Amino acid sequence: MATARLIFDTLLPVGEVNRRVFGSFVEHLGRSVYDGIYEPGHPTADERGFRTDVVELVKGLGVSAIRYPGGNFVSGFRWEDSVGPVADRPTRLDLAWHSTETNEVGLHEFSSWLETVGSELMLAVNLGTRGTLEALDLLEYSNLGGGSALAERRAANGHPAPFDVRMWCLGNEMDGPWQLGHRSADDYGKLAAQTARAMRAFDPELELVVCGSSSAHMPTFGEWERVVLTHSYDDVDYISCHAYYEEKDGDLGSFLASAVDMDSFIESVVATIDHVKAVKGSDHVVNISFDEWNVWYNERFEKVDKITGVDNWPVAPRLLEDAYTVADAVVVGNLLISLLRRADRVTSASLAQLVNVIAPIMTEPGGIAWKQTTYFPFALTSALATGSTVTTRIESDSYDTAAYGRVPLVDAVTTHDAATGRTSIFVVNRSRGDEVMLEFPLDGLGAVTDASAQTLSDADPYAVNTLQEPTRVGVAPNETLRVSEDGGSIVLPPVSWTVITLQSAAG
Repeated sequence: MATARLIFDTLLPVGEVNRRVFGSFVEHLGRSVYDGIYEPGHPTADERGFRTDVVELVKGLGVSAIRYPGGNFVSGFRWEDSVGPVADRPTRLDLAWHSTETNEVGLHEFSSWLETVGSELMLAVNLGTRGTLEALDLLEYSNLGGGSALAERRAANGHPAPFDVRMWCLGNEMDGPWQLGHRSADDYGKLAAQTARAMRAFDPELELVVCGSSSAHMPTFGEWERVVLTHSYDDVDYISCHAYYEEKDGDLGSFLASAVDMDSFIESVVATIDHVKAVKGSDHVVNISFDEWNVWYNERFEKVDKITGVDNWPVAPRLLEDAYTVADAVVVGNLLISLLRRADRVTSASLAQLVNVIAPIMTEPGGIAWKQTTYFPFALTSALATGSTVTTRIESDSYDTAAYGRVPLVDAVTTHDAATGRTSIFVVNRSRGDEVMLEFPLDGLGAVTDASAQTLSDADPYAVNTLQEPTRVGVAPNETLRVSEDGGSIVLPPVSWTVITLQSAAG
């Protein structure tokens, strides 16, 4: 059996875990909204048409801020279409996903749904086909208490109190040639800075996210961030990162090491942020909003599911409905480890997406809702990663990958909550065939009064949860955990994600 050693130091915090790191993303795409969160006539639907079975699953997932309404969708979106009497709202074509948008669910409906699930609204403005004035109108409509035509319009539409949206995304993936309104870094940086300054003239305390490159593998990456931040650095609080991963050509070993790429991505963006800060001589700190990340089998979408045809504009088609495997869940768990590892700079993140579309939750029209494999590492990390990320070091055997060279078999991060005395270790075993014995000293924790571990694994790394077998994969107690005064140990199955929870005295 391979061995690994994990050492953490609760006296060396990296950064406080921001609850916004456990955000998600709902885009008007496929069945994310219609037949996803919203299905009037479903046996569980409430009086507004929202599925209460989905509400309960979203609550269990523990998502914080939810980014809305896109994504690519937002670059063609007219926000005015989504407010007012539903019967009067226009039906529009969505060019991003070649679909029809009915606008039956809009800003008011989604905001009320967020209140039900207990999540915060993170709103994106259209800087693709629209601009500063439209963003200001949406801001005034959403956040002004009263006294203007737009605020009174919101009140007349059924919401007298402002929505008070605090976090705003200045467009989406504007370096992508697929994006409506795609433009150069120089042009976008100027527009984003102008819009940010205008929005701050309304409310200086808004939190604003400027678009980074849509991928670390785009030819624009790096230089895009530098140019955009040169224009907007002192006017924004975040720059976005987007990353999706998929197993290619049967290379499971490289896929399981996807977090190596995310780590490098984060470090590159942090370096660029700090370079611009130094050049400008600014005291302002810009952090990362990793507001799109997940496993996504994009090659499958491009080859099989993409909708075409000038007369073919379906409503809520089945798009991007990936069925996630155990291996996918392990990668998602590892990507969460990467995000937590840089808690000092990654202070917001959005799992893309939430329901049906590359999602941890799936639904069947008129039928059940169920948890995908990826639901479990996200829900448990959201629940147990509290306090601060602390310095963690891993000594582990390694293996060769085609994509990333030689990488460790084991990856992990540790959080410690001094207020509650809880320490959580999140760990993955990337080995495709071997168990790993992980040992960890408990120096600095004092007496451990309770210890437990839960593991997601399966003899078949490609096992999935489906409509027919919705509970095929889950987490189970890991009974190999041993804790004593001398330290702890646990056996990690191959292709697995595990969380170890240690309880000691608070303070």
